[in-house]
Amino acid sequence: MSARRADAPPQPTGPEALRPALSRGHVDPAGHRRTDDAWLERAWADPGTRVLVLESGDPGSYGWQALLARQSRALVTAGPDGHRLVFVPPAAAPEGERYLLGADDEGHAYFAVRAAGGAPFPEVAGAEPASLREVGALLDDRDSGLLTHAVAVANWNAGTRFCRSCGAPLRMAAAGHVRMCDAEGIEHFPRTDPAVIMLVHREVDGAEQCLLGHNPRWPENRYSVLAGFVEPGESLEQAVAREVAEEVGVAVADPRYLGSQPWPFPRSLMLGFTARAVGTAERTDAQEISDVRWFTRPELLAAAESGAVLLPGPVSIARKLIEHWYGGPLPGGW
Repeated sequence: MSARRADAPPQPTGPEALRPALSRGHVDPAGHRRTDDAWLERAWADPGTRVLVLESGDPGSYGWQALLARQSRALVTAGPDGHRLVFVPPAAAPEGERYLLGADDEGHAYFAVRAAGGAPFPEVAGAEPASLREVGALLDDRDSGLLTHAVAVANWNAGTRFCRSCGAPLRMAAAGHVRMCDAEGIEHFPRTDPAVIMLVHREVDGAEQCLLGHNPRWPENRYSVLAGFVEPGESLEQAVAREVAEEVGVAVADPRYLGSQPWPFPRSLMLGFTARAVGTAERTDAQEISDVRWFTRPELLAAAESGAVLLPGPVSIARKLIEHWYGGPLPGGW
């Protein structure tokens, strides 16, 4: 797909104009079935049930960050019709924790299994393991939503083993969506950390510009929008203004919500905004962002085409925010 003309007007704003790659699922999560043991048993005994196998492993052998990467991998095929998840019947699924993902309109139940003890993937001709980061934007709506759900619940279960109140071991319940402390009778539910992610823009001499920042841990030419977690007692709009001020010393106004995307690495929800730069602010963080650049639309296109700037990949809401401001697709990416 060719990039939009750099001098064309921007696209209309609004949540309907932003469709992040990991926010496209449409399979009914069937939350009311998670505690229905009889239904779960029947569904697992049905050969028409579809099981998504997630890679697993021992976090002690290679660290939690590597574990998160492994748990985001599932078998995927690539063909003329695009990328597709590989599902197996329950009888072919490995041992491991089992999570209900939902049921479709045709009556098929979907589960994910996090393979226990580093068990290998089932052997499926033409299939290769791929991570959610790699294929989340390439899968169709159903598969993208199922893999995002599976990775999120698997990561939460892997990192929630003991009661935060008494330290007792937790057992899985509600088909993977609750963990129980039997010692105190406490239910632990999946936690989601809200984070704002925002494209800052301004007008200079009649030309619109957007601001992109560089993290010192990234390769030299990698740039993206700004982001940060919401703090206690803070609204989303307040978080937008605070994070921009802290990271780049810019004061902003008029934060406008555009859309959201789950980011299960391990448990974030990214809430996308634009914000208009109105002046300078005291910068309190000189570590997360080491360089900032302002781009007009022609400058951004030229930098992306030449490789002088590498933009975020298509799986991220950051890329959607940038292209939403630009008004169309841009080349390149991480």
